[in-house]
Amino acid sequence: MPLNKIDLNSDVGESFGNYKLGLDEEVIPLISSANIACGFHAGDPTVMRHTIAIAKKNGVAIGAHPGFPDLIGFGRRNLDASLAEIRDYVTYQIGALQAFAAAAGMVLQHVKPHGALYNMAVKDSAIWDAVAEAIAAVNARLILYVLAGMDRENLKAIGAKHGLRIAFEFFGDRAYNPDGSLVSRKEPGAVIHDGDIVAEKIVKMVKEGRVVCIDGTEIDMAADTICVHGDNPAALSLVQKIRTTLQASGVDIAAPETFL
Repeated sequence: MPLNKIDLNSDVGESFGNYKLGLDEEVIPLISSANIACGFHAGDPTVMRHTIAIAKKNGVAIGAHPGFPDLIGFGRRNLDASLAEIRDYVTYQIGALQAFAAAAGMVLQHVKPHGALYNMAVKDSAIWDAVAEAIAAVNARLILYVLAGMDRENLKAIGAKHGLRIAFEFFGDRAYNPDGSLVSRKEPGAVIHDGDIVAEKIVKMVKEGRVVCIDGTEIDMAADTICVHGDNPAALSLVQKIRTTLQASGVDIAAPETFL
């Protein structure tokens, strides 16, 4: 069924100390949901406060983007963490961002795990379950962002088990395998840089519920949110193109709290 609403989310608030990462001031006005780093893989208290202020000014929903405590590795390295430790990591980071949100007169909308934590959960649903359990214990009104294309029914069941809404996430600039998984970044063609191809791929997913895989086959794909990147000028231009193309196709850009 064609969609008439879709969320655009982006990972932001990843600067810390003297280090500036990303183009948050430019990308946040173009999206509907901001995934804000919570100090473990990136971000710091001042950056968290500032990023929330930018989102509030632009009417953008905010969510926690918890990762492994791995600043040097930017949260992209797998850690041999127990499920109990993962629950604690997620709880701690949601709590930190939730406090800054409350201080700014805002509430959190969602949680999207970062980097290795997200990728490990895709391969091991017990990690999704641990993340969901931690979220529900803090605030069961939060929406959990998960990868679209794989294990859909199981992910829905995990959400239902913990009383959480699930938002399925699509990556327009990434190639997909026939099983619905993302092609490894180590493989050629894994990341798509051509803006026209990315926009065409996203519109096809939104309008037809289909995606062309790296081997040329097509699979069903249904998503509630699209991850976009705006950490460099070229990526920022792509976000603008995606937004314009979707709106020209009759699709509204909206945070998932408005339609899930």
